[in-house]
Amino acid sequence: MADVLAARGFENTRFTDVSAAGGVAISTLQTYFGSREDMIIEAMEVFTNRELDALQAVSTAEADPWRRLVALVDRSLHNSESTRQILVEFWRSAMRDDDLRNYSTDVQARYRAPFLTAVREGAERGEFTLAHDAEAVTDFLLAALAGLIISRVQHHPTPSPAEFREVLLTQLRLMLGVSDRPSSNTRTDRGA
Repeated sequence: MADVLAARGFENTRFTDVSAAGGVAISTLQTYFGSREDMIIEAMEVFTNRELDALQAVSTAEADPWRRLVALVDRSLHNSESTRQILVEFWRSAMRDDDLRNYSTDVQARYRAPFLTAVREGAERGEFTLAHDAEAVTDFLLAALAGLIISRVQHHPTPSPAEFREVLLTQLRLMLGVSDRPSSNTRTDRGA
């Protein structure tokens, strides 16, 4: 279902498309979901929950706040093309659908939480000297990552994820008052 949404978008995904992609009878889809809109909303909720769970797994795997932020940034920078497309489709659709808009508020809070927790923990441990409050730093970081997702979905030639990563981590170090320690394993532009 996610691949169909990525390829066709919210408005153009039909029961017949999902049926063909998943090998499930149209009547079964109609019985289970009721309407096409309900099917798409549930698919977007399942997709975003999986993404949020994956982000949380990255977060819990790293105890050091700086390395955790780097891992979260890397996870966000290296999503697949279809993941980026579905995220943009989710954001775009949430602007026009009350159910998705309400759900997106919960998604944003859950997506933001591991980043904000890492920033706060680093400050509490004395590893970060914040130039701005933790919420503002986190919001800046997430806005930058979302902007790159949009740029990549549009297939803009710049910025490359590798260049963007270095600039973003340099800026993040400044905002957090982190010394010039390595940004963990330097990543390359995987599949960009």
